[in-house]
Amino acid sequence: MRIVVLDDYQQVAAEFADWSGLDADVEFISRPIVDDDDLVTVLTGAEVAVAMRERTAFTASRLAQLPDLRLLVTTGRVNASIDMEAARTQGIVICGTESTTSATPELTWGLILSVLRSIPTEDASVRSGGWQSTVGGDLDGHRLGVVGLGRLGTKVARVGAAFGMEVVAWSQNLDAERADGLGVRAVSKDELFSTADVVTIHYKLSQRSPGARRSRGARRDEVGQHPRQHLTRGTRRHRRTHPSAGGGRDPGRGT
Repeated sequence: MRIVVLDDYQQVAAEFADWSGLDADVEFISRPIVDDDDLVTVLTGAEVAVAMRERTAFTASRLAQLPDLRLLVTTGRVNASIDMEAARTQGIVICGTESTTSATPELTWGLILSVLRSIPTEDASVRSGGWQSTVGGDLDGHRLGVVGLGRLGTKVARVGAAFGMEVVAWSQNLDAERADGLGVRAVSKDELFSTADVVTIHYKLSQRSPGARRSRGARRDEVGQHPRQHLTRGTRRHRRTHPSAGGGRDPGRGT
């Protein structure tokens, strides 16, 4: 049996599982798949492919060129870059792995604090012999706007509250009572984007989400005139596909 692990950019897949117990030839691909022909060349003769998140698209046309493929494994439970119906038609079994919900909220706050406190700039300054060159901002007493109060957005909101922030949220299907139970105030999209000091987006990329930030209250001129400092962190799930790997925008995993 031949197993191909795709898009192992960080070259860590070999260490994250015990592959030695498999009676198979396992190959790890650490570079991006550049086009359809490249994918077919890499997977020819492979019965099993492991997709690293949504980095490589498995469209119907691509799957049709992979007659040897019998099992397609994706890291995580949902992969929007796989044409599930085409896979079923070809008799390809699709399965996924467990995934943590802690990584994205942790990274979100790492990004927010890095920007607010200019941590990369100050780190570089110290390493080059300098000292404080910027003035950091505060979170306590400021407003956090959460777009998408799902599993990930809820965790981010709790941390914001722990920092002493006023937390508001919006999504098309947000339940105001549920938000209130989490200590979060449900607001309109316009109010969130025009009044929040920090905006974090944990919103499913779907037919209804493009342009979610294009509210009247969030036009560039109005935000620029607003006295508050605005940061926007976007961590919504979408396909991280190489520009020439056959992918544009498509629905991602719910957050």
